[in-house]
Amino acid sequence: MNVPDDVDLPADWEDDDQPDPGRRRGRRAALISLGLVAVLVLGVGLVIGNYLNGLRNSYEKRTVVQITRDADQGERPEEIEGTGRNLLLLGSDRRSAEDAESSGVTGQRSDVMMLVHIPDDNQSAYIMSFPRDLYVDIPGHGTDRINAALAYGGVGLAVTTVEDYTGVPIDHVALIDFEGIEGLVDTLGGIDVEVPLSFEANGHQFTEGTQAMDGEEALVFVRQRKQFADGDFQRNRNQQAVLKGIADKLISAETLSDPRKLADTIDSVSPFLTTDDGLTATSMLDLGLSLRSLRSSDLYFLAVPHGDPMTTSGGASVVATDEESMDILRDALRTDDMGTYYAQYAGTR
Repeated sequence: MNVPDDVDLPADWEDDDQPDPGRRRGRRAALISLGLVAVLVLGVGLVIGNYLNGLRNSYEKRTVVQITRDADQGERPEEIEGTGRNLLLLGSDRRSAEDAESSGVTGQRSDVMMLVHIPDDNQSAYIMSFPRDLYVDIPGHGTDRINAALAYGGVGLAVTTVEDYTGVPIDHVALIDFEGIEGLVDTLGGIDVEVPLSFEANGHQFTEGTQAMDGEEALVFVRQRKQFADGDFQRNRNQQAVLKGIADKLISAETLSDPRKLADTIDSVSPFLTTDDGLTATSMLDLGLSLRSLRSSDLYFLAVPHGDPMTTSGGASVVATDEESMDILRDALRTDDMGTYYAQYAGTR
């Protein structure tokens, strides 16, 4: 039997030998097994590839904006390696098609504004709510309510305003239309919310304690403020309660182990979502993987320090800042020491 020179034969199979039939069958079986494994792996790879491609396509339904600063707005805060990441979450009423196309979301005010700080070890997340009437400097527009930044200059100016006020860079921003919250909750099959205070609104009764909510109920719940003695401050607490309920459901085994539910979740919320151009599908995947060990008990909710409600010289009702207390928070954010800050100040503001 002639064998090409470049083929390696088993040591016990010389040119003049006849191969053992048992060994031939064994090799054939091994080759068949390897082939089946290869086909299986290829098939699984194709399924996973198609699934991930579907998720990517669903995510691309979002609106993308570029975050830049005008020349007269100064430099953004310095990024310091090893001090964690900061994300800005905004919530707004439905915007028009023209607003979405212009990437400015003009005419809208963010009824939800939360800064999320993720420490460098990725083992926790700190979610800080801003009172929507907090009276701060908005670059190019003087002093005004912080939620007016979105109306004046869209997502970009909202980011610039928060960066200037907190003294830390914002790595990514996401704005969700309130109707997206409704769809998200329904896609998740409803959520459980810890209602801080009993009240009634739009025919719905909300009772202190754990309450199951569908999308419509959650949307009504986060919008209310006039029923409460402290208005927007209670609304902020209600918004945090809904966000925690969503987070609980999103990172539950029930959701994470169900590829279809994950796909439906992204598909339902992305048309109502606006993000910076850096928050790509790949970036979202990387973010999710870095936080894969996070559980709802690792989420810490608190309020940005603020003063008392006051009236401006023009007669507007706003919320004063508390610069001394804010400086303590700024230092904790810049030094990635939010754990100490939370232990000392959570619940005192």
